Amino acid sequence: MTTATPARLLQLLSLLQTPREWPGGELADRLGVSRRTVRRDIDRLRELGYPVEATKGSDGGYRLVAGKAMPPLVLDDEEAVAIAVGLRAGAGHAVEGVEEASVRALAKLEQVLPARLRHRVSTFGAATTPLAGGDGASIAPETLTVLASTVAGRERLRFTYRDKDGGASRRLTEPHRLVSTGRRWYLVAYDVDRADWRTFRVDRVSEPFATGVRFEERELPMGSAAEYLRRSIQQWQESYAFEVRFAASAAEVAERVPAALGTLADDGGGGCVLTGVTGDPMEWLTVRLALAGYEFTVRGPEELAARVRELGGRLSRAGGA
Repeated sequence: MTTATPARLLQLLSLLQTPREWPGGELADRLGVSRRTVRRDIDRLRELGYPVEATKGSDGGYRLVAGKAMPPLVLDDEEAVAIAVGLRAGAGHAVEGVEEASVRALAKLEQVLPARLRHRVSTFGAATTPLAGGDGASIAPETLTVLASTVAGRERLRFTYRDKDGGASRRLTEPHRLVSTGRRWYLVAYDVDRADWRTFRVDRVSEPFATGVRFEERELPMGSAAEYLRRSIQQWQESYAFEVRFAASAAEVAERVPAALGTLADDGGGGCVLTGVTGDPMEWLTVRLALAGYEFTVRGPEELAARVRELGGRLSRAGGA
């Protein structure tokens, strides 16, 4: 059963905004229409000003490309520049809440920005300097958008990677997911030359290059990229286990605590327990637990409980208590 034309055009446009080439047959299957209908819908999008590029072949392919002007979206030029600047500023730091969806949005927007608007965004970025705090590493937004595009398009990615000792190596990967821990971005990918899965800190990635070579997605060990990253971090760092009880349900706490931090489980008494292993400084974990916004009790280790009491005392004194 086919959808009405306006709704179908919006669905088609949403698919084309993913930075990859779509075979005509795959679009027809996704939309539940014939290939002839897909061709007509592509023509309608072009009439509306959307720059859809077609390639010849047995199946034919379509890709949304940058045009001479902004396509007639809801955004005007000023709004597009404002949103791009905001996304780039947020994506440049692993700020919690600016997760993979925001990076995908930036990749889609920059894909269709005309050169003159891209120049305005770049000019603004070059003229401003963010006041960064903490130990979250700064990342070039261009790096994130290239990585996000290759994840979405299942396209092999080359880049230079600098290890913790400063040594550099050239990597060829099949990118799987970008994961934000709230402080840093990581790329979970299959390393082709090493024939194994790896995690890469994105702030150590430079010269990313999309090769144009597609790949069939592999099955990731441990199921989710977040779980794979958590286990990898545990192996890299001198870590410690912790257990904390929150006076709120696991569903509520999950909205405030990064999944990479640990495992949440309801305890049957109206609260939940967070367990995990981390190599992060205890000072950072202490603040992170407080920022969840729920009453909590540290069950271990004792050193973490002492840090929480110390922080609580400082805050009380600062408030005049």
